[in-house]
Amino acid sequence: MAVGVPENEVFAAADAVLARGERPTVERVRLELGRGSPARVGALLDQWWEQLAGRLRGETRLPGLPAEVAQAFVAIWQQAITLAQGVAEQVLAGQRQILAEERETLGALEARARLEVAQARQQTVEAVTARQGFETRLSDLDQLLVQRQAQIDDLCRQRDELQAQRDNGRQELLELQQQLLDSREQAERARDEQQRYTRDVEDRAYREIDRAREEGKALGTQLKDAQGRLSAAQQSAEAHQLALADAREQAQLVRSQAQLATTQLEQAQQQARTTGEQVHALQAALQAVREELVAARERAIAAEARAEALASRPRRSVKSRG
Repeated sequence: MAVGVPENEVFAAADAVLARGERPTVERVRLELGRGSPARVGALLDQWWEQLAGRLRGETRLPGLPAEVAQAFVAIWQQAITLAQGVAEQVLAGQRQILAEERETLGALEARARLEVAQARQQTVEAVTARQGFETRLSDLDQLLVQRQAQIDDLCRQRDELQAQRDNGRQELLELQQQLLDSREQAERARDEQQRYTRDVEDRAYREIDRAREEGKALGTQLKDAQGRLSAAQQSAEAHQLALADAREQAQLVRSQAQLATTQLEQAQQQARTTGEQVHALQAALQAVREELVAARERAIAAEARAEALASRPRRSVKSRG
């Protein structure tokens, strides 16, 4: 009967199937190998399952490494153990063969057999010593592996810390970028509100200036009208004063001619009284016009002051805006 596929190839195929995230079965392993009988593959697969727990325990001693690197370490360790066992078994097999040959010739050559036995024992001691040396070397390799594992754990821890710092830095960068965007949006909104407020203030100021100018024009017109009325009143008063002077002269003439006619004297006196009343009325009207003119001048001065204040306000706003 043929030996069939080697054990290591079946184990490697099962590892490949497991690495793909699939459960190793006889059919999947045979498909991965491309050959092999179901019985041979099934028996070796059972051994693979029995050794898997130990292999996993060996791989868990190397956390943070890729699966390929961890498997390589385990494979090296297993190969070292297998090599040491093979060497020891070869030495023991040779010694057993020598002992068997010596036993066959023991009856004929007892003395020589004793010597050969002593030599065999010496060789056995040497083989045991060699095996102990191999075990010591394996122990040294194990300690070296432990040290390498500690270094790997330290590097993994440093890598995790650096990754955490990198993630924190990225998060802080994102937060700072978001704060910058929020600040820019707030600045844009504040600038828009400031510009809108400035425009509203300027529009109100311009409207106030225009209204003040219109009021100033109206007050100027009223002032001109009041001055015209005052001039007319003054001219009327002067005319009445002239008339009063004429009336006084006529009254003087009437008094000098009082003896001419009593009727003419009464008429002249009545006319004089009427003229005096008109003069008083004109003087009162002149005083009222003067008071109205003074009030109009005060209103015009106040309107001009308010117009100047409103005209100077937007210039300050524009200057502060610039």
